[in-house]
Amino acid sequence: MPRQTDIGFPADHPTAAGHFPGNPIIPGAVLLDTALTAIAAAEGCRPGPCRLRSAKFLYPVRPGDRMLVEWQAAPSGGIAFTGSVDGRPVMTGSVMTGSVTS
Repeated sequence: MPRQTDIGFPADHPTAAGHFPGNPIIPGAVLLDTALTAIAAAEGCRPGPCRLRSAKFLYPVRPGDRMLVEWQAAPSGGIAFTGSVDGRPVMTGSVMTGSVTS
């Protein structure tokens, strides 16, 4: 069963002014960082090294939006997650947790 948390992006989010003027969106890197940090906090651990296996951004997230993040253990290990705003999917992805080796 997926776990979930809700993340709010304030209307005056600092990335909104430059990404993109007149049509602000929250950058994908910010969505990923915020989601992974929230997942770690909900799981009672600190964000640590992980390997991003996949990430897709399906629809823009705008300043003032609230994103519902859901996650569960992936069949191949790691964590699979999704994000949605008002029931509309906005991102999907998966990460492998633990040490990252080259």
